[in-house]
Amino acid sequence: MRLAAQFSTAEQKRLLKQLPAFPSPDDLIAGTGPWEVELGFGKGKFLLRSALQHPERRYLGIEVVSKYYRLLDRRARRQGADNLMVVRGEALYLLSTVLPQGFASVLHVYFPDPWPKQRHRKRRLFDSETVDLVLGLLRPGGRLFFATDFLEYGELVYDLLRLYPGLTLERREAPWPDGARTNYEAKYIVEGRPILRLEGHLAADATVGSLHPEGVPGIVAAMAARQEDGS
Repeated sequence: MRLAAQFSTAEQKRLLKQLPAFPSPDDLIAGTGPWEVELGFGKGKFLLRSALQHPERRYLGIEVVSKYYRLLDRRARRQGADNLMVVRGEALYLLSTVLPQGFASVLHVYFPDPWPKQRHRKRRLFDSETVDLVLGLLRPGGRLFFATDFLEYGELVYDLLRLYPGLTLERREAPWPDGARTNYEAKYIVEGRPILRLEGHLAADATVGSLHPEGVPGIVAAMAARQEDGS
């Protein structure tokens, strides 16, 4: 049975108190194939297509926008995508509180909000203080696919990811072999807008939960502050 989950902010807080009893995603959906995860699936074009084409795999999609979550949920039910689970919630929150490290074989992130204003940049999915949380979802040998039309942000993501321990990163100059993976991408290809695409491969001997060197100072400072507070 295909499963959908919808967490409001209040529900997310209540969920934190129930974490010891909250089941792993492996227990929430039929099948035993490897997991692919898409963070911010939008209208879910790529995720639903992939789930229907590859019933031997399992797919998890996370989206914070309610109308997109409901749209994909309805389409998946109607088309019988029993290997697809969709969750409404803030990705970084769910990564830090619910999803286990190292369980995904593939991670997809397409056209995330670049948050261009300086005061909003802490909300970015890829940042020196969040990259460990995002890539920690990948198991050793896992793959990452990323795309953005906001080239300045894309270059920052490229520079950030190429320093991540055990990750081999390549730019992809041509479109994906299976075509556009989002409605945005299809539109931008027609318009001729430049798109930065990245493919990453985590080494088979990589350590799950590795720390990015640029994020270590912030983690050390946070730990020191907690010790001072006695928490």
